[in-house]
Amino acid sequence: MLTGSDLLAKVKELGDVGKSEIVRSCGYVSSKKDGGERLNFTAFYEALLEAKGVELSGGGKVGKGGRKLSYVATVQGNGNLLIGKAYTALLDLQPGDEFEIKLGRKQIRLIPVGSSEDDED
Repeated sequence: MLTGSDLLAKVKELGDVGKSEIVRSCGYVSSKKDGGERLNFTAFYEALLEAKGVELSGGGKVGKGGRKLSYVATVQGNGNLLIGKAYTALLDLQPGDEFEIKLGRKQIRLIPVGSSEDDED
């Protein structure tokens, strides 16, 4: 699994390929019990954030005025749940990226359209 500057260089080198292919090419792959392939998106994104200088434990200085990200979202008065530009920028999300919403008992998961739910672990 690539980390640090090697990870950033590989992501840049791959350019405009799909997210699954980027994760696979950077080595964030493990095997399922049935022998299938599992893409480790979470580990990849955490390594990518760390490579970009974002400290997940305390939140990095990102956004206006050097505010630290809290990694907490609040439901607004109109019922919307806003994630915010700083977070989408950290994950290199682009306008038009689509996600399937999976509701659990105590969680909401956003799965990129085109990847399977098993790829997210």
